[in-house]
Amino acid sequence: MDTGRFAVPAWGIDWATALGVAALLLGTGLSGPHPAGGREQLGAVLLAAGGLALAARRRTPLTVLAVTGLCAVGCLGAGFEVLAVPYLVAVYGAVRAGHRAVTLAASVSLLAVLHLTALVFHDGAVREVVAQARSTLELAWLIAAFAAGEAVRQAERRAEEAERTREETARRRADDERLRIARELHDSLTHQISVIKVQSEVAVHVARRRGEQVPEALLAIQEAGREASRELRATLEALRDDDTTPPHGLDHIPNLVTRFGATGLETTLTIEGDPHAVPTAVSRTAYRIVQESLTNVARHAAATSASVRIDYRPDSLAIRVDDDGKATSSSAPTPGLGLLGMRERVTALGGRLRTEQRGTGGFTVQAELPMEGAS
Repeated sequence: MDTGRFAVPAWGIDWATALGVAALLLGTGLSGPHPAGGREQLGAVLLAAGGLALAARRRTPLTVLAVTGLCAVGCLGAGFEVLAVPYLVAVYGAVRAGHRAVTLAASVSLLAVLHLTALVFHDGAVREVVAQARSTLELAWLIAAFAAGEAVRQAERRAEEAERTREETARRRADDERLRIARELHDSLTHQISVIKVQSEVAVHVARRRGEQVPEALLAIQEAGREASRELRATLEALRDDDTTPPHGLDHIPNLVTRFGATGLETTLTIEGDPHAVPTAVSRTAYRIVQESLTNVARHAAATSASVRIDYRPDSLAIRVDDDGKATSSSAPTPGLGLLGMRERVTALGGRLRTEQRGTGGFTVQAELPMEGAS
């Protein structure tokens, strides 16, 4: 039960109901005509037991149905006027749980046993005895409890089916959108990346045939084209195969740093803490943060060096990328799609991202990714 500010657990509601019914039974039963002595004590115990048994009505509805029925018979045998409230609540709970046939059979049997008990333990004409027994468990109330339980069960079943339908519809829409994105990526990027890759490889081949030294920048372009082609192919396969796990994670960061070092940017990688297994989403996001940060350094920072630091903490993973580029406090860069993408990835994991100029010049990217809740 949600009250807006805090939620009351189901077991709390069950115990509150059980205690309330038990108090009602004891107050009503002991205030009316009832026997004295040991039969009074027995009747009080049975009244309280019938009410308190309702605390388990969600977990074991059939057991509660049997206990409340036996308590009703025992109370009648002890000379108390039977209040059918616990049994009616148990009927509602059992029918709601789907035990319709068992509940119907138990209720019919209980009616017969109550009549028989009244005949055995009470004096008077048969007509008066039957009238007293029928008053202990009104058939109309029994039917109402049965109908209420069935109505709630049907409503819950329809709600579950509606929820499944919504989930299936959302899943189909996600599949359609994923395939659409895959087609868009294939149509818009595959050709351009292939052209870059082929032209760079041709340029490297021609330079080597002429005996010329191949520029480091050209080799970096060639490797970047190959890597982009591999990543795009893997991304398209993941989108089409309904596999959102990307091919690159923390294990690929050393190779990533080495590749950027081949472009002329002096890069270093430092691992701190005790390396341990991390959730896939955290590993993927860490790789993308380092990749995007180093890409921005190589493209825009006019830096000569960059450092990557990864800190394994017990409950989080911290990433920091620093460069010695031209960024200063008076020349804040405009956040591009890369930085926005990083922030969205980090926020989705419940982490924190800081991007700012360093006091000594250059730029720093710091991210903290929590382990809990990531998958």
